[in-house]
Amino acid sequence: MTTTVGDDQRVLTPDLPPGQRLALPGRGTTFVRTVPAPSGAATLLLLHGWTATADLNWFRCFAPLGEHFGVVAIDHRGHGQGIRSRRPFRLQDCADDAIAACDELGIGDVIAVGYSMGGPVALHAWRRHRDRVRGLVLGATAASFAGSREERMGFLGLGGLAALARVTPPPARRWLTEQLYLQRKASASRWEPWVAEQAASHEWRMVLEAGRALGTFDARPWIGEIDVPTTSLITMRDRIVSVRRQVRLHQAIPGCRAVRVEGDHDAVVVDPSFPGALVRACRSVTERLA
Repeated sequence: MTTTVGDDQRVLTPDLPPGQRLALPGRGTTFVRTVPAPSGAATLLLLHGWTATADLNWFRCFAPLGEHFGVVAIDHRGHGQGIRSRRPFRLQDCADDAIAACDELGIGDVIAVGYSMGGPVALHAWRRHRDRVRGLVLGATAASFAGSREERMGFLGLGGLAALARVTPPPARRWLTEQLYLQRKASASRWEPWVAEQAASHEWRMVLEAGRALGTFDARPWIGEIDVPTTSLITMRDRIVSVRRQVRLHQAIPGCRAVRVEGDHDAVVVDPSFPGALVRACRSVTERLA
C-alpha cells in the first residue's frame, strides 16, 4: 500500500498495478490498469460495477488474479477517469470501449469478467465482438434488473436526475456525490478517504444515465445464445442484485457453471474469500477452453 499526501491529510491508497491514460481513436480517452500475462496464460478483461471504478471494484483482486492471468481493467464512461462524452450513456459503448482499449494495448482474445453493471457490459462485449471474447465470468449480476413497475420507475427517475445534473452547479454536484457515496461508507473501512476520492472523480450526469441504462437492460431474449465457457459467481447474501435474479441468469446460459460466495453485493471489496473465488471462477473458464 502507498500513502498520498493531500493539502490537509494523508490518504492511504492500496497497492495497484501500473495504470495509464489511454486514447481510443474516435471514442475518447479513458484509464486502464494492466498486469502482463504469465507465459501462455489468458487475459482477463475486468469490467466494474455501477458507481465504482476499476480500482475500487478490483483493488483486492489484482494481485491474486495476476498470479495466473493477464489483466486489463478499464474505467467505464463517466466513472473515475473514464471517457467523458455529451452523448447519452450506453452499455454497448462501454463494451466497445473495452475492446478498443485491448486493440490499443495489442491484446487479442480475452475472457470478459463483469461485476454487477459490468455483467451487462461483458454480455454486450460477447454479443458485439464474438471473435474476441472467448469466455465469460459474471459476478453479482443479472440478465435484467427491473422486473416490477416500481423498479422500472426507480431506474427511470435516475434519468431525470441525470438531466438535472447537466445544469446543476458544483455545490449541488458535491452534495450528490456525498449522497451516493454514503451507500459505500460501510464498505470503505480504512480506505474511506481513498474511496471518497474515487467517488468524487465521477461525472455524475453520466453515472446517473448509466443507472437508467441498467433499468432498460434485458438480455433475456438472447442470453441462451451464449456459446462460450461461462461461470457465474453468485453472491449468496446479495441485497442489491437478488440471488433469484443471479440464479436465473446462471440457468439461462447453456453449460454455465457456478461459484458461490457467502457475501453481500460488496463482497468484492470486503470479503477476504472473494479473490480466491474469483480465481476459481476464471480458472473454470480457462480449463474448458483448454
